[in-house]
Amino acid sequence: MKKLARTIMLQGTASDVGKSIITTALCRIFYQDGYKVAPYKSQNMSLNSYVTLDGKEIGRAQGMQADACYTAATTDMNPILLKPKQDMVSQVVVHGKPYKDLDARNYREQYLQTAENIVKDSLFSLRKKYDLITIEGAGSPAEVNLKDRDIVNMRLAKWAEAPVILIADIDRGGVFASIVGTLEILTPEERKRVKGFIINKFRGDISLLQPGVDWLENKTEIPVLGVIPYLHHLGLEDEDGASLDMKIKSTQKLENQLDVMVIKLPRISNFTDFDPLLKEPDVHLRYIEHIDEWDAPDMVIIPGSKNTLQDLLFLRETGIEEKLIEYVKQGGFLLGICAGYQMMGEKLLDPHYFESDVSELNGMGLFPTETTFIQDKRTERVEGTTLLYSSDVNDQLYFKHSDAIQIEGYEIHMGTTQFLQPVQHAFQIRLAGNQEHSFHNDGVVSDDGKVIGTYIHGILDNDIFRRNWLNNIRVHKGWIEFKETISYRNKREEAFDRLADHVRLNLNMEKVYQMIEEGIE
Repeated sequence: MKKLARTIMLQGTASDVGKSIITTALCRIFYQDGYKVAPYKSQNMSLNSYVTLDGKEIGRAQGMQADACYTAATTDMNPILLKPKQDMVSQVVVHGKPYKDLDARNYREQYLQTAENIVKDSLFSLRKKYDLITIEGAGSPAEVNLKDRDIVNMRLAKWAEAPVILIADIDRGGVFASIVGTLEILTPEERKRVKGFIINKFRGDISLLQPGVDWLENKTEIPVLGVIPYLHHLGLEDEDGASLDMKIKSTQKLENQLDVMVIKLPRISNFTDFDPLLKEPDVHLRYIEHIDEWDAPDMVIIPGSKNTLQDLLFLRETGIEEKLIEYVKQGGFLLGICAGYQMMGEKLLDPHYFESDVSELNGMGLFPTETTFIQDKRTERVEGTTLLYSSDVNDQLYFKHSDAIQIEGYEIHMGTTQFLQPVQHAFQIRLAGNQEHSFHNDGVVSDDGKVIGTYIHGILDNDIFRRNWLNNIRVHKGWIEFKETISYRNKREEAFDRLADHVRLNLNMEKVYQMIEEGIE
């Protein structure tokens, strides 16, 4: 019988201290060092999700970590995903499929015992299949009001027989207080599990920090395994809204860059859809929340949302919807993905209140479509083709009826869209990897090719489509086409290696391996 895999766990003194990124780095390092490794996070709260090969939904971070160690992501790597829908209410996704919407109190009091068994089973399943499991905690292990039913931090570490590395973010200040304070709240048994610290996001002269490191090690008798310098322009997907807030503080637009503007909806989801645009040298990507930030965009994107009707009301109440409609009338370029696509239709219907507490709402009226929200959630990877865009810019329609572009992506939505009159569809798609499935139409494109709606998340990951789309906008502005096609997949692989090299250089990997070998003894 195969011995169960060894484990190591990354916990943090708070949220957004870098647990996901350090876990990703270790997944790539362990893979490079010859281990068959898998990531694991028992419960994740995120609106950025990842669709597995079998059409299940998990946290985006765990999908990224699986990619980093070249293993196929499964729901065992994130058996419970919480997707916030409104204040204090989340959709609970269990093994990749929606279970029900629960508020925080009911989830804690009614479901956590069931959840405990689910996360234990998934962890055991992974430990039977792999050599090493890299476990990511959530938030902080020192939340005294949550510890008795914890399934994500110290109780999980005990079930996993995992030594713990505690990560603290020096960039936010108070790093030594946050580490010592966390240890003070832990029980003696929990403190014994903490075998090392990582001080993350350091900027400055390491010699000036050394006295503090020495003090911390003397006080706690626990080693600082590494001080990780802040890594600029990492180039990997973000976990949650905290990181998106940094993107809103956009850089200055350069000459000859396209101004691509994303509407930051209150319940925005899967904003990683737009990360490939950050790799394009002729694109300036920015996010806006207020109409006075509009300025003069070359392209506007309406992203996905976890509450489509409420976010449409947000656009209506803030005046952004009216601005969008006028922008399209004046010949502007608009892309709507998933919820954004749904909002662009004639009507949205939610008679059973699956999406929100609004039963019916008029859409923007940009497409002759009607979307009804149903209980079943469509989650699947798709592949297909598109006839968008022609290199012949003299054509009124920007279609090319030969050499169709191959595309792939994934769908995550609860709405079904009906066409009220014939339309020009943007894509022809089928279930990925299954040639027995026939193609079906997805999305709508306007007659002039400037306005597109689609259900396909990840559509901008497709290099040729993305470049043709951007060049179409450039030509309309009277600019020359940008000839280089950037490989987003290659850039992402380079980012994984750059991250792993950075962490390996600044982390005592010999001690990390020693921790793993010794376990919690």
